Amino acid sequence: MSVAIAASAVRTCLGAGPATFDGLLAGACGAGPLRSGDPDRLNVATGYHIGADDARRPLRAGALLRACLTEAVEAAGLDLDRQRIAVLVGTGLRELAAVESAPGSMAAGRLDFADVVAAVVPRATEVLTVANACSAGGHVLALAQDLLDAGDADAVVVAAADTSTRSMLSMIGRVAPERTDRVRPFDRDRGGVLLGDGAAALVLVPPGRPGPVLGRVLATGLSCDANHPTAPDVEGITRAVTDAYRRAGREPADTGTVVAHGTGTALNDPTECAALHAVLPTGAAGPVVTAVKGAVGHTSGAAALINVDVALRSLAAGVVPAVVGLRTVLPEGEQLRFVRDQPRPLPPGLVQSNAFGFGGVNAVTLLEAP
Repeated sequence: MSVAIAASAVRTCLGAGPATFDGLLAGACGAGPLRSGDPDRLNVATGYHIGADDARRPLRAGALLRACLTEAVEAAGLDLDRQRIAVLVGTGLRELAAVESAPGSMAAGRLDFADVVAAVVPRATEVLTVANACSAGGHVLALAQDLLDAGDADAVVVAAADTSTRSMLSMIGRVAPERTDRVRPFDRDRGGVLLGDGAAALVLVPPGRPGPVLGRVLATGLSCDANHPTAPDVEGITRAVTDAYRRAGREPADTGTVVAHGTGTALNDPTECAALHAVLPTGAAGPVVTAVKGAVGHTSGAAALINVDVALRSLAAGVVPAVVGLRTVLPEGEQLRFVRDQPRPLPPGLVQSNAFGFGGVNAVTLLEAP
């Protein structure tokens, strides 16, 4: 059974949801000087940060999460006293930045955002945090649909949040041959990934519920290929894509747009292109493909839900933003219809949203206009 999205809120380096989408349409890039850690020691000098002083603020991920939760719950018109509301939070890093700054000073509940959720939805029937790398938001979206299908909740708030951490930055600096100044998804000369601060929250409800509806989640396909600790796997990604269409009862030819994972790394981009070639039509018959990380960076566990928010705004506006930072398409993507240089009208059909994480945890969501 498909479920309705009653509200969506995000925070990125470009701003809240409307400002982020406007920035994407304008081709804005939120990259700037790194504010967390020593660039010389990390070999990373650039980040996609939120707020001029937020890099020094403790518990930043929770603060961003709380802002999104509050906005989404209010926009959906939920009755916090009478409705059975579950809250599922996806994250890759939790409050690791705070732990790095003050080891041993964090209560476990604060690491998992329990206090943040309680402040916004104090009577939540269930609160679950899923630390599942960069596809965490997609995994909680799938769990939310299961809860609603089973009748175990009247509404489910799915959320995600992550901020830059020194440990993740050090890993990026170790594998990058040289520093990169921005993310260039699917570009022949891409230089690697950079982290972005981000958070998102969506409210999912059963179909037919009175109130606002931004779009419908038809299905989320999942896979965990465990092929490699960090490298993506074409077969594992393909399984997630085909699982989404099987669950939705739809065909790949029904899709008009793909919001890709697109990390701008040596491994992800050609692998994602191969997976799209394996399942979806290509050439003139294929969907258009966009990606957002060139504008907002890689927001880790929040990336999947930020992609979904962009998909919803594309469905509402009838326009697809271009891939910010894409100059020359990599050879593996030459048969794909990347949106380049300027936005283009939204083609008819479904929107496929991709999210892949370390360890081969993959989540692919199919969305439809209300």
